[in-house]
Amino acid sequence: MIASLVNAQSTDVSFVSLLWTLLSASFCFAFLNGASNVLNQVTDLKEDIISKPYRPIPQGIISPKQAYQVSLFLYMTAFLLSLTVHILFSFFVVLIAFFSITYSLKPRVKKYLFLNQIWVALPRGFFGFIGSWSVFGNPFEPLPLGMGCIAALFLFGGTATKDIRDASADRTVGTRTLINTFGPKKAAFFSLFFMTSAFALIFPLVYFQLINASFLPLAALSLFGTVIAWLMVQDHKNKKCENTAAWTVMYATYFIFALSFAVIAIVFSA
Repeated sequence: MIASLVNAQSTDVSFVSLLWTLLSASFCFAFLNGASNVLNQVTDLKEDIISKPYRPIPQGIISPKQAYQVSLFLYMTAFLLSLTVHILFSFFVVLIAFFSITYSLKPRVKKYLFLNQIWVALPRGFFGFIGSWSVFGNPFEPLPLGMGCIAALFLFGGTATKDIRDASADRTVGTRTLINTFGPKKAAFFSLFFMTSAFALIFPLVYFQLINASFLPLAALSLFGTVIAWLMVQDHKNKKCENTAAWTVMYATYFIFALSFAVIAIVFSA
């Protein structure tokens, strides 16, 4: 968001207004993330009873009805708060909410192989990226669109890391993932291809002058793809934690990418 503000070179807005917009948009994404996580947990109750019985809903600490109410409250709060930013941003918030809701509720896209990865990659990667940029800038410029494509491609491959712990439980309810369909090794190779291809996309974007050459160092993040793929093969043997080391490194890589992009965009905005 700050990168989009610097890139737009807007100087006619007060500091208080800028701060309010930044906080509002940031909390929108936080509430959206919370809403989707709650909804996913309540609709994954059958799986969680098997693989994650310590969670609040399987334990009976929170009822499914209460969880649905919390999720609805968070979705509505995110939407209402987005209206204080601007309509285009609200559109992206609604779009992201659509993907996260249909991922968990009927038609429950989570059940379908490959589609479940697309349904994570688009809102968390592409639309999340250009939605953030839209707060102060034009999200349809080559720079945010290109970076959004990189983010989506990376998450399309990397999102398989979250399914390692749930492989057996997902299979019992008819959910097909890369992990429980092809096994950890084949899934790791598939993920590796898309995670490395994502950052390799920077080269043609620079070559065709769609983005500045200053973003070339980000291509080095493709090396993390190899680490993540290796961890995917190893993680199925480790049952100590809920989220795998591969999942942790995958999201850490994504955060490094987003923050590094922002810093480069700010430094070279002139």
